[in-house]
Amino acid sequence: MPIAAIFVIGFSADPDNWQHMMTNVIPRAGMRTFWLLLFTGLVTATVGIGSAWLVASCEFPLRRLLSPALVLPLAIPSYLAAYAFGEFLDFTGPVQTGYRALFGFTSSRDYSFFDVKSLPGAVLVMSAVLYPYVYLACRSMFLMQGRAAADVARTLGSSPLRVFARIQVPMARPAIMIGLTLVMMETLNDIGAVEYLGVQTLTFSVYDTWLNRGSLAGAAQIACFMLLIVAGLLVVERRARRRQRFSSHKTTAIVTDAVRLRLSGAKAAVATLFCLLPILVGFVVPVFVLGGFALRRVEDFLEPRLLDALWKSTLVSSAAAVITVLLAFVLSYAARTDRSRLAVSAGRLAALGYGIPGTVLGIGVLIPLATFDNALDGWMRESLGISTGLMLSGTGFAIVYAYTVRFLTMAEGTVDAGFQKLSPHLDMAARTLGRSSLQTLRQVLLPNLRPAVLTAALLVFIETLKELSATILLRPFNFNTLATLVYEDASRGMAQDASVAAIIIIAAGLIPVILVSRSLDEKR
Repeated sequence: MPIAAIFVIGFSADPDNWQHMMTNVIPRAGMRTFWLLLFTGLVTATVGIGSAWLVASCEFPLRRLLSPALVLPLAIPSYLAAYAFGEFLDFTGPVQTGYRALFGFTSSRDYSFFDVKSLPGAVLVMSAVLYPYVYLACRSMFLMQGRAAADVARTLGSSPLRVFARIQVPMARPAIMIGLTLVMMETLNDIGAVEYLGVQTLTFSVYDTWLNRGSLAGAAQIACFMLLIVAGLLVVERRARRRQRFSSHKTTAIVTDAVRLRLSGAKAAVATLFCLLPILVGFVVPVFVLGGFALRRVEDFLEPRLLDALWKSTLVSSAAAVITVLLAFVLSYAARTDRSRLAVSAGRLAALGYGIPGTVLGIGVLIPLATFDNALDGWMRESLGISTGLMLSGTGFAIVYAYTVRFLTMAEGTVDAGFQKLSPHLDMAARTLGRSSLQTLRQVLLPNLRPAVLTAALLVFIETLKELSATILLRPFNFNTLATLVYEDASRGMAQDASVAAIIIIAAGLIPVILVSRSLDEKR
């Protein structure tokens, strides 16, 4: 429904509006978006593939510690990283202050310095927190098929770099494309970071056209163009993975026990630095900056404004987690018990929501809800003389609806993975012992699925707690979540005031990251 609503509004608008958008807005914003996606993809691919290969195939100092730590930047939302780097690299920040003290400069006119509020700055910020998507996908591939094939190639005389370039990277191409697709979708979805850094992408243009210029049709038209980009990314990812399947005849345990290439001297130092630098840039710097501000504002933890935002965030995130997990359970259970084409197609269709950028989703959700609210209000006025107001679009319901659409994929994947671990023979055994389908579900499947269901609910809760782009478009008046509270303060140039809320978001985001890090630690 959100996708259909966007295209209906976009293509029912005045043709002159289309001409204006295609002439003046989409080309400029589209080119900025293209360059941001291109350079962010190149940097994340370099860092993600390189670090994954080093920790999977080589032995060097701190490798066992760096391998799980490379996932930590995933806990930092891109907009928080942007605010942190803005303060860190500012004229009064520690970097420029130290630079002036080192070279004896007294004014900004005496030297030139990297401007983080630019396209290169946006590439730096987005790459710093998004490279783990590529790292995670490639690391798994290098640990399984890649290392077994690499051992064979080295016995035939190939050098480590030749093996990496000619064998391991081509074999990891499906994983690389999955990681890069996620990176580009997250980059396209971002609005807080690009607005703060002054890069007017298509996402920011949707927000600006709708709220600042009052053109809903124009925003829908830009959203249509963005959906085409998302569809293009998915097609490229599918084509890149087509017929790219590799299997190993060895067991995973044997493959992961392969001997790593031991590095020493300068090579070991370079490898350690290459893996340490992304952690410092993507995690340590944001936590250092925002944590330092938060420590100086300990009293803000009890500020009514923050407590209100925390309560509302908890409320809408909890509602979204419960609803999303229930829907995910229905889809997964249907796929398990009814293997018809309809059941499978329903799951795939529901999974499309994650690919929709938040601002686009905000428009797609608000239009049908507002149409329903207005129709109901008009009917109630005529029939009963009562005004119902905006029952759906003017409340937290719209936010919960958008969260559910966007994060259903995550919940469904987690719950389905739990179902996959349960043998179908459990169902059949329970039925032969006289249990009905409902009793089998309640007494056998649900107790075994409890860890997967709780994990899915936790992941959705945390992701919705961090979500910004859809929330700022759909929230009612005087309704702030932690993410929008941080956004408002940073938009006024008061990022320090938002530090306490930012630290709460980061602390929540660390929970799933720690779980992933522990799983990596078990496979190191």
